[in-house]
Amino acid sequence: MVDDVLSAYPEKAKKMRAKHIVVKDEGCTTCAIKSNSKSIPGVMTARGCAYAGSKGVVFGPVKDMIHISHGPVGCGYYSWSTRRNLATGERGVDNFVPFQFTSDFTENDIVYGGDKKLETLIREIKELFPKVKGISIQSECPVGLIGDDIESVARKMSKEFDMPVVPVRCEGFRGISQSLGHHIANDAIRDHMIGKVERKDVGPYDIALIGDYNIGGDAWASKKILEEMGLNVTNIWTGDGTAEMLQTAHQVKMNLIHCYRSMNYICKHLEEEYGIPWMEFNFFGPSKIEESILAIAERFDEKIMKNARAVIAKYKPEMEKVVEQYRPRLEGKKVMLYVGGLRPRHIIGAYEDLGMEVIGTGYEFAHKDDYERTIPEMGNATVIYDDVTAYEFEEFVKRLKPDLIGSGIKEKYVFEKMAVPFRQMHSWDYSGPYHGYDGFPIFARDMDMAINSPTWALSKAPWKKSAKEV
Repeated sequence: MVDDVLSAYPEKAKKMRAKHIVVKDEGCTTCAIKSNSKSIPGVMTARGCAYAGSKGVVFGPVKDMIHISHGPVGCGYYSWSTRRNLATGERGVDNFVPFQFTSDFTENDIVYGGDKKLETLIREIKELFPKVKGISIQSECPVGLIGDDIESVARKMSKEFDMPVVPVRCEGFRGISQSLGHHIANDAIRDHMIGKVERKDVGPYDIALIGDYNIGGDAWASKKILEEMGLNVTNIWTGDGTAEMLQTAHQVKMNLIHCYRSMNYICKHLEEEYGIPWMEFNFFGPSKIEESILAIAERFDEKIMKNARAVIAKYKPEMEKVVEQYRPRLEGKKVMLYVGGLRPRHIIGAYEDLGMEVIGTGYEFAHKDDYERTIPEMGNATVIYDDVTAYEFEEFVKRLKPDLIGSGIKEKYVFEKMAVPFRQMHSWDYSGPYHGYDGFPIFARDMDMAINSPTWALSKAPWKKSAKEV
């Protein structure tokens, strides 16, 4: 099948793309798949840029900071509120997540530079929003091309207002995907924020949630479980997070990382620099939730383990009711995934809890270690694809005939027009949370709603049409 799909390419492109696609078999525990390399010019990739990874993923959810899209208005406008990062607080006072700030570069700024404009903008921000706790300068492509000294401006403004002003060199032309933007943002927080504030009320059960961006309330659902276990979630990176949470990151006792790809860099730094241990966890679906709760509790004492077992026992009847309700409607249904970050592997367990089978999965911007974590989770004959092109994904779907696709907004309408049930798995299609015990009933309902909607009877997928209908 794979060879047949790739046969449409010129020989050179075919050879390159073949390295990015594998089919797992019995002897394949760490199947070799090429990743984190430049997309082939001329094919349609779903990847984003470094600016998207920094501003859109890592910094954007920090609610009491203002994040300046520094450059022309387009990047800021089209990244405005696309991630559904929920946050508490009063808008314009201690919650700026719904806002968009841009330096609105014009031709004059390109010719003469935008440093003075940036200073003016930061002063205006501080005047209009006096309670802001920090500012990040998210560089767009022209800023890097003309060589503006945003670091100098950041130092000057930080000193003037006695608050963190963080320069982030996340110009979109850097790297090959949004993944480098995550790394750049991690490094900027490391260099300009961590260790700048000390909390006095430090306790033995203080932990941080890392790489949870509170999509649809996910971080709140995870925090609820952890606090019922007796742990104290003092820091969240970065959904519903604050500047102080970043500044006091060095004081927690453990980091629990949800999105490994976007935040493993800072976890490794905190372990090396401050001796803070970290572990990846998975709160999608009751099986993985239980597994993760026990693994987390093992890192603490008997008190936390006792609480952990009580939490599992408390929610087990509720989860069994969800499975009893939805599994008969979803049993045996096949799913294909193509998402970013962690979801191509983390969500698998939740589908399996409902009796569904993932027959294809892949990442937009994964690295080698992401696939090393993913492949053991997959069954035999699963197709695994890296940076899959629009053509390849469509052809795989035609041949494998899944009952459901979980992917992003770029793929959503193509497959819905093909009459293939679809869920947007980047931001939960305006639903959520999907994490935790609060999220699993919503996840199950949404998958059932997508697959068993009567609307699909009104149209046919291409492979269900007769020759006359085509």
